[in-house]
Amino acid sequence: MRDNRIVHSPATIKEACQILADRADAIKVIAGGTDLMVSMNARTLDAQEFLDIWRVDELRGIAEDGPNVRIGALTTYTQLIRSPVIRQHVPALVTASRTIGALQIQNRGTIGGNIVNASPAGDSLPVLAVFDAEIELCSVRGSRRVPFDRFYEGYRRTVLQPDELVLAVNLPRLRSGERDFFYKVGTRRAQAISKVVIAARARMVSDRIESVRIGVGSVAPTVIRARATEALLTGSSITKALIEQASREIAREIAPITDLRSTEQYRRQVTSNLVARLLRQLAESSD
Repeated sequence: MRDNRIVHSPATIKEACQILADRADAIKVIAGGTDLMVSMNARTLDAQEFLDIWRVDELRGIAEDGPNVRIGALTTYTQLIRSPVIRQHVPALVTASRTIGALQIQNRGTIGGNIVNASPAGDSLPVLAVFDAEIELCSVRGSRRVPFDRFYEGYRRTVLQPDELVLAVNLPRLRSGERDFFYKVGTRRAQAISKVVIAARARMVSDRIESVRIGVGSVAPTVIRARATEALLTGSSITKALIEQASREIAREIAPITDLRSTEQYRRQVTSNLVARLLRQLAESSD
């Protein structure tokens, strides 16, 4: 950072919230810095004052909280990968975390940063979507919880107020008989931004889909839930005809663009293929 930049390094949530309250219009929050530093090096970020929350240990940790799992905002991808609680109750989040960057990024990048960065290609976000996560926010005015599907207002836009800090994310644990899934397609097998990323959570009863949730990233301005496809699948037996119908439905439901990483047509086809793959895996698990 240039010498004229100011960095505040609080040690407690209370201190951090007070600094935000006093300097909300002028300050930029930095956690792991894996996205923010890229923006600074590219000269697309012109902030002169930063709130470095890395020392706020209250924002770390993974714990079971009744039927939920609570993950502190500063929890890193490496900590998610190594956590027995996450491996047992939200295994798709382990799979997603392993796809994010190299080991250095996994050691430094945080789930709170992935949430606030608000990229539609954020690899952890489809998992949070299908688990109906809630985001905990706080400020000197108090705390609140926001359902994940109400947190994003548009491309790179959230409901987070300038004086608010993300404390944690809460996810319901997998129920008995449920499985979760994660698929990512990028330019290469590792260290790639997603062209399409999908998470799913489903439960089969006999040969029927009792419940299913599908979250998709990199195909719209925000991560989306494929609710029309979910409705089509719920209560249905998995047949070749259903797989073909669901593949067409998901292609209609998403809104991809053509950019430097991929084309609209490619993203629609890959998303359809991944939903077909999900259904085949579900069918195999019910045999």
